[in-house]
Amino acid sequence: MTSDHGGPEEEARRVAGLVAAQEKAIALFDEVEARGLVAPGVGEREVSDRIRDLANDMFGTTKHWHKRIIRSGPNTLLPYRDNPPDRIIGEDDVAFADFGPIFEEYEADFGRTYVFGDDPDKHLLLHDLPRVFDEGRAAFAADPDITGRQLYAEVERLAGEAGWELGIWHAGHLVGEFPHEVNDGAKAESYITPENDTPLRRTDRAGRTCHWILELHFVDRARGFGGFYEQLLDLA
Repeated sequence: MTSDHGGPEEEARRVAGLVAAQEKAIALFDEVEARGLVAPGVGEREVSDRIRDLANDMFGTTKHWHKRIIRSGPNTLLPYRDNPPDRIIGEDDVAFADFGPIFEEYEADFGRTYVFGDDPDKHLLLHDLPRVFDEGRAAFAADPDITGRQLYAEVERLAGEAGWELGIWHAGHLVGEFPHEVNDGAKAESYITPENDTPLRRTDRAGRTCHWILELHFVDRARGFGGFYEQLLDLA
């Protein structure tokens, strides 16, 4: 990275790097699905390690910008910061993956959900996650001045209409500038959250264009499961 954070050439490189990182994450998880790496009878940690090893084989990726998460069954209700004990994925479970691989120093943040068995409510969740993601992205695209609070409210409304609760306190975050673990004093402005009244289309304190991840964690506490879906909001 150069110090010319605001220059058009630097921004073009940055956008290309973030988009390429996501394209690699999509390719990785297409291969995860093709190989059936997320499967009943396998422990969550073992699945996480298998995906890590596959990423290393495909892209030489050894770093992740946040902890690798595979959750299944009741563990899918838990927020990011929790660290539940390892669990074997069940025959009728929901499971999800939340990975943040770094490709050539650019961060990807990518999440997908898997459903095993025939439970119609779980399959409805699998259908609703990408649908609400697309509708949330459409709301972002339709309003040039949309704030974090407004987009969060729209995602919460869409989830509620479909019968889901939001399982975490935000619906996404900046990408490329910081890991989840950092609370840098501008926390609200870094997330799609009710506390963020700043426009999402802006520059950060270093003068760089802000780019966002839309992150959906839907839960049904009564039925005891949740699902997860995330990728770039504004670039690809």
